[in-house]
Amino acid sequence: MLAPPTSWSCRSARSSPDVRGTVTTFDKTVGLGEITSADGDIVPFHCVVIADGSRDIPVGAQVEFSLIPKLGRYEASHIVTT
Repeated sequence: MLAPPTSWSCRSARSSPDVRGTVTTFDKTVGLGEITSADGDIVPFHCVVIADGSRDIPVGAQVEFSLIPKLGRYEASHIVTT
């Protein structure tokens, strides 16, 4: 399971290291998707965290993202295609 380093602050997603992965699902209608990290963990995301503001990202896109704690789990934030 993905977990940020112990030095990572839960208050600032920007202070976390970038994680790499691939967009494995994305439903443009509801704006929800999942990224499979390089370690094989599945991380959910909402379209508002796509960094370019487009609110759309193709399945299969290689991305870097940060982890943020949300509702008792980690979600992707600041998603950037690579």
